[in-house]
Amino acid sequence: MEKQKLIRIFDKQADQYEKQREDPKQQRWRKHLLSHAKGEVLELAVGAGANFPFYPRDVKITATDFSEAMLAKAKVAAQYHGLDAHFKCADIEEMNFPDQSFDTIVSTLSLCSYRYPLKVLDNINRWCRPDGQILLLEHGISSNFAVAALQKGLNPLLYRVYGCHHTRDIVGLIRESGIVIEQVENYWLNMVHLIWAKPTHTTTTTGGNNHVTTSAIS
Repeated sequence: MEKQKLIRIFDKQADQYEKQREDPKQQRWRKHLLSHAKGEVLELAVGAGANFPFYPRDVKITATDFSEAMLAKAKVAAQYHGLDAHFKCADIEEMNFPDQSFDTIVSTLSLCSYRYPLKVLDNINRWCRPDGQILLLEHGISSNFAVAALQKGLNPLLYRVYGCHHTRDIVGLIRESGIVIEQVENYWLNMVHLIWAKPTHTTTTTGGNNHVTTSAIS
């Protein structure tokens, strides 16, 4: 999809994203994940700021999104929650930061929309400090055959309407990128993943995917 059309799709969804900040399941997942954030934080595709209620108050956030409408909502949320947040309106696939710039890098429900997700993951790997952390809440293809078949059938329509792919193997992409997965929690027939990870250049030897838990929430 042409990038400007994709931006317009997300601009139109800004009000919907703002309402979804109240979704109780997503709130539980976000709180569980983001309580671990620390230091200088980069958040990719911040949307309407759904993560902001759950950050520790002492973090410093650089929040990015290519949608001006989304950023307008996020700025209000940051002010409401008293966060030290700075905003950049740009396409994360085209942005650049110096290597090892951030203590924590956060992506929640954004890897579904990138044209080149491995390029984004490579950037995340480079931008995270060696002793930093990568916190991800992402959705993708289900491990259930029937559900996965439905996702594949609906994916072209859902992408045109929402700008979001529903068939990506998120955990597989992260492993392919070289990012070191420390812990995974899986929900909704493995469609939703909470992931705690480290950059490849981490100074701590983790032995790869050494702690995986699988959960299900109805």
